[in-house]
Amino acid sequence: MALSPTPAQRRVVAAADPGTGRLRGTEAQLAGLVKRGLAFRHPRPPHDHFLTPAGHRIREAGGEPEIPVASAAASQDVSPAPAPREVFAARVGGEPSVAGAAGDARLREVRGAWQGLLELRRMTHPDGITDRPCAWERSHLVRAAALALEADGHRPAGPDGDGDGDGDGGGYRVRATPQPEAVAVHEPDGAALRACAETLERAGWQVGEHTEPRSRARYLLASPRKV
Repeated sequence: MALSPTPAQRRVVAAADPGTGRLRGTEAQLAGLVKRGLAFRHPRPPHDHFLTPAGHRIREAGGEPEIPVASAAASQDVSPAPAPREVFAARVGGEPSVAGAAGDARLREVRGAWQGLLELRRMTHPDGITDRPCAWERSHLVRAAALALEADGHRPAGPDGDGDGDGDGGGYRVRATPQPEAVAVHEPDGAALRACAETLERAGWQVGEHTEPRSRARYLLASPRKV
C-alpha cells in the first residue's frame, strides 16, 4: 500500500497549479511526494515537479491535512480526523468487492484519473503529445492498461471471475506477463475482448490477439506504443 502523505506534503498537493499540476515546496517535500507516487520530476530543465494521476486524485479529494489530534484537543473538544484516503487505483479485475467500486462517484474518480494521466503525458513528452503512453505508464503497465479500459467504460471482472460479481462470467482482467513492457488482457466474451483491443489502441497501445495453448481461450497482449 502506498505511503500516506504528511500534512506538509498534503498542503503542497493542495496548492498545486490546477491546470498543470506544477508543485512548489521544499526539496524534502517534493522528494517525499515522488517516493509516494504522487509527483514526478520533469526530465528537462528546470526540472520542476508535477502531480501524477494519483496526486491529482488526492488534490481533487481535498489535499488540506487533518488537524493534528494533540493541538485540536488542546483548543476544543473534537474527534480525531479520519485517515487520509487511499491512493486511487484502477480496477485490474478480480479484486474483492468493495463499497464505492461502481456508480457515479467511481465514474468521476476514473475520469479524473484519466484526465490527469493525459496531462502527465503532455507534460513529460518532449513534443507534448497525449496519444501515446508516458514513462509512468511503462513502469506501471497493469494499472495503466486497466485505467484506459475502466475509463472507457469496460467492466472489470469480479472476485469470482464475473464482471462486478454478477454471475455472468464477464469482465476484463489485466495481468503482468514475462515479456518486457507487455500485459495480458483476458475477457471471456469475444466481442468485449475486441472492444478492449480497440480501446487500448486508441489509448496508444500496440495490441495483438492470441490463443492460450491449453484452454484455447483468446486474450490480448498489449504494449505501450513508442512512436
